Amino acid sequence: MSKFLRQTLWTALPFVGALLMIVIFLLLLQQFTAVEAGPLDVLEAFWKSISSRGELSLRKIGNVIEFWIPLVLVSMGLVVTFRAGLWNIGIEGQMIFGGIFATGMAFLRISDSPLVMVPLVILSAMLGGALWALLVGLLKTKFGVNEIFGGVALNAIASQITLQLIAGPWRPPDSDKAQYSDDIPGASMLHGISPDFDVSLVALIIAIAAIVLVVLALNGTRWGLNLKATGRNPRSALLLGVPVTATSLGALALCGALAGIGGAHRVIFTEGQVAGQFTGGIGFIGLLVVLLVGMRGAWVPLVALLFTIILNAGTQLQFINLDSSLTGVLQGMLVLMVMLFSGLRDRWQLQQSRKVKIAATPQAEGAD
Repeated sequence: MSKFLRQTLWTALPFVGALLMIVIFLLLLQQFTAVEAGPLDVLEAFWKSISSRGELSLRKIGNVIEFWIPLVLVSMGLVVTFRAGLWNIGIEGQMIFGGIFATGMAFLRISDSPLVMVPLVILSAMLGGALWALLVGLLKTKFGVNEIFGGVALNAIASQITLQLIAGPWRPPDSDKAQYSDDIPGASMLHGISPDFDVSLVALIIAIAAIVLVVLALNGTRWGLNLKATGRNPRSALLLGVPVTATSLGALALCGALAGIGGAHRVIFTEGQVAGQFTGGIGFIGLLVVLLVGMRGAWVPLVALLFTIILNAGTQLQFINLDSSLTGVLQGMLVLMVMLFSGLRDRWQLQQSRKVKIAATPQAEGAD
């Protein structure tokens, strides 16, 4: 067996084990509850979420890609911060502030031309997300606040600011108690490629560019090496001349900028206005994606697509008497089982490596 094939099989093992455990869970659910649907029925529901009358549906695929775009942007940003050893739990707040800055720029109505407004809105979103992420970094580097606690607090603050803006300056003129902001001006909106394929070409290009650039930066630049060194051992990295603080802040700023674009996409394409929970929990789903892929950025698009299809199947699950919340259960199980089987695999490989070393030691002494 070739080395490449062996490594591929070892990499795939946790995923195979996770899928097997999910199948067992669905069989037990069918056997011991009133649920009649089994694993094959759930699989059929996933297929129907992207197909129509047995064939792939362009409209449904467009719905999947529309959700995939902000998810992959957020996830690529999180890969960067995870590589730097930072648990950027504040990703939701960074999405929110990206959407807030994008909306603020849109409501300024600087121009009636989309060629002017769309770039300004996207750049504003990047700025908003990056600034909110840098707050997490400054709390950590200057005041010793762990990024997890700082991120959670800033998420809550960002949500409250959104509600205040909706109830105040962004409230529709004909509404007393608004749950949504006024509509985003048309010049600042992104538009779909076609009615049957409602995906923004601009957003899709940005997402693909983000994937390529982040993967290349992490694996082929000195900056990527600095991130890795900072994440593994900040003190050693500092002794080797790596600017640890600047590297960490840069990672957070980049992650925040990408999350900001994701938040803007939800506002200027998906919703067309700002709602109280306009992010749709995408930031937290991105955390699950990155936990599943580890720090392998090249895997993010595929895993994000898998998660999107699982989420998109929620409506179809209701037709087989399963609650749509099962999609969240399946996502959580997938991540948990992959991490569990990965840990078992790594532990077994370590034990085998030690056995080989112990077995080789007497031979080396005899040769002397």
